[in-house]
Amino acid sequence: MPPSGSVPPSRSAPAHELDERTFSRLTGVRSGKQSYYAELKRTKARLTSAVQALEGISAALVRTHDDPRALLEEVLRAAAGHLRSGWTMIALHDGVLATQTTRFLAVGPEGHVTGAEAELPGWLGAELASARSGTVLAGAVEARLVRVPLTLQDMVLGRLVASREPGVTVEHADLWVLQILANQAAVSMHTAMLHSTGAELRQQAQQLYDEIARSSHDLQARTAELAQAERRLQVLRERELLDTERHRIAGELHDSVAQYVLSAGLSVEVCRAEAADRDDSDAVQRLMHARDLIAKAGDQVRSVVYALHHEPATEAVAVLPELLQGLVAQYRPGLALALRLEGRPVALSPAAAQGLARIAGEALFNISIHAEASKAVVRLKYAPAGVSLWISDDGQGDPMQLRRLLRVEARGDSDGRHQGLASMARRAKDLGGTFAIRRAKLGGVRLEVRIPGSAGATAGGQPEEPS
Repeated sequence: MPPSGSVPPSRSAPAHELDERTFSRLTGVRSGKQSYYAELKRTKARLTSAVQALEGISAALVRTHDDPRALLEEVLRAAAGHLRSGWTMIALHDGVLATQTTRFLAVGPEGHVTGAEAELPGWLGAELASARSGTVLAGAVEARLVRVPLTLQDMVLGRLVASREPGVTVEHADLWVLQILANQAAVSMHTAMLHSTGAELRQQAQQLYDEIARSSHDLQARTAELAQAERRLQVLRERELLDTERHRIAGELHDSVAQYVLSAGLSVEVCRAEAADRDDSDAVQRLMHARDLIAKAGDQVRSVVYALHHEPATEAVAVLPELLQGLVAQYRPGLALALRLEGRPVALSPAAAQGLARIAGEALFNISIHAEASKAVVRLKYAPAGVSLWISDDGQGDPMQLRRLLRVEARGDSDGRHQGLASMARRAKDLGGTFAIRRAKLGGVRLEVRIPGSAGATAGGQPEEPS
């Protein structure tokens, strides 16, 4: 049973029978009058003012990332219009939002916006000093002013202050509106700080990226210069070894081979004279032919010695082709020689280049002296599988006989005077390659030397048969 004198709510109870407390709780209007019209109008006006205040700052929200000053002005004007204040101000604590340049902003009675402390009235200047120091004040509503904190994630950044004009009543709803405005201002300044920091970081990152790009470009240039210097140094080392070897060979040719050839020529001339005294015409003819061959060999030896001593030095990276060109030039006066280069030349080690060049030189010497050839071809091919060298002639040599001689030389059964084939085969083996003797398409003999491990520029696979 409900207590006597009370009217329990029921579905049949009309609206005008609701008690005043229930109505006040639902509408927020408190009045002892039976008519609530005046209070309702005042509440409506405050709500309209609050909505207008929020609408006033909504247009400025899109510019908070760039400069929050526009939104701060709208916040101050909205607070002033809602409370009908003469002065409104936003101030930050010292030490917070360090990159924020606008530390305080105020709007005067005529809507004048100022950021100069000298233009503030005395009581507002004291409030600014208190806000800057971070002093926490308990009272939100005082006789002269109203203040609310600027908060962001439970951290107080500063305060929003508005003057309280005489006859203006400040209620909790008004404080809520001011708090919303203050929080919008805090978010705006924090967003501007983040944007400014982000822009600065992006600028620093771009500067670092540009610096790294420049450093990378410089490093690439220095790397290219270093690689070029290394190539030149390698060429110089190879050239030094080449010159040393050229002078050594020239000395050996001059001191040994040339002397033997000269002695042989003198001996043949003596024999020819004796045969002439005996009227042995056949012996004279053969000895004259031998004398001519010996003279030809002597001329070739002298030309080779001269070329080895006076060949100008170059700095070409492809040392092996250069060596082969020099050899071909030395033997070309008495032999129709052709040099064919295939593939993209690559720099070989000095041992490999000189080894192949010595093989080619030994082969050309044998062709010019023993093969009775009139034509020869030297072919050098670079491929991914390695480097191949062919020396072919149109002479009278027999591949089968030369292979037997090679086996004899390899066993050491020869008299020591004919070690050319064994020397060529040994050099090819020392380079990890192979040495073969075959019939040439020119009609004579073809010597084949193949060494692995060199990166060429032509298509891979086994070297093709020479033409």
